[in-house]
Amino acid sequence: MEERQLADTAGADAASPGDSTPARILDAADALMQRRGVHGVTIAELARKSGLSRPTIYRQWSDADDVVRSALGRRVMVILEAFPSPVGTRAELVDDVLAFTTRFRADPVYARLLEDEPESFTRYTLQRVGSSQRVILRWLADAIASAQSGGSVRSGDPQQIAVMLLLIVQSAVLSHGTVAELIDEAGWARELRAAVDGHLRP
Repeated sequence: MEERQLADTAGADAASPGDSTPARILDAADALMQRRGVHGVTIAELARKSGLSRPTIYRQWSDADDVVRSALGRRVMVILEAFPSPVGTRAELVDDVLAFTTRFRADPVYARLLEDEPESFTRYTLQRVGSSQRVILRWLADAIASAQSGGSVRSGDPQQIAVMLLLIVQSAVLSHGTVAELIDEAGWARELRAAVDGHLRP
């Protein structure tokens, strides 16, 4: 992502017409995470990178951790924009889940966390159900319900099926690097597809 070159001056908080202060802060968080990881995101660095004052950031978020969670959530929303409407069949849903994992792992911020800071990835995506997971769960539950109406996905509560599906995929994505010597990329994708399809199959 192109880094904004904004002066860190007392008048920098004066937003230009159409400017979005939250977006500037989240853009700064993205740039910092991509270059330095989660640990490089501090309120001081966010202020410097965004060209905004610390009080301005604190009016939007409680701390740097809160900004990180919002930035990661925004990135998930961007990825999901590639999947605008619920699918109608299990096969389409499986395709979308695999496509989502590909886009997710290719995202520069998430890729850096998975490669260099897996403990941060776990903290922000696995230790509790945050905004990112809730967005993904809504997407999955809607798609599952849609495919259930056609009979290609087993019956059951779409939300509960979505929760377990998310756990399966999150585990596979997080563990990918640790098993890279045991299974190649094509094999990993093939086996994940089989696991997802098996979870959904009537």
